Amino acid sequence: MDLFLKAAIEEAELGLKEGGIPIGSILVIDNKIVGRGHNRRVQKGSAILHAEMDCLENAGRLTAKDYQKAILYSTLSPCDMCSGTALLYKIPRIVIGENKTFQGPESYLKSRGIDIQIVQDNRCIELMETFIRERPKLWNEDIGV
Repeated sequence: MDLFLKAAIEEAELGLKEGGIPIGSILVIDNKIVGRGHNRRVQKGSAILHAEMDCLENAGRLTAKDYQKAILYSTLSPCDMCSGTALLYKIPRIVIGENKTFQGPESYLKSRGIDIQIVQDNRCIELMETFIRERPKLWNEDIGV
């Protein structure tokens, strides 16, 4: 397994242990993790702290050149908000752990030149399927249903 995807899964598992939604994200530049995060909407009472947003926030201020050579890893297909942020900062590549339980605007990201890799990792799928089955109301809130 890709070590960076493994780190994103560790973030997702941490979020679940904290009572939140099990989605994790990692930002990699020059083969080094520069940001990590997990969905913390529940933990922080936040409207926007999806895993990717938390990860980018934790990476701190970066230059445009940094973002343009970054890879964003997410255990789940990024939603419209997180995809928009990747577009805004011109992050060229997103590695997605799974898009079976939820699929964001991947076609749009591809049409805008972002390289998308979908892994369909069994642990990512298992985390989300279990969570959705056990906490459907919270899941629906997170995706805006």
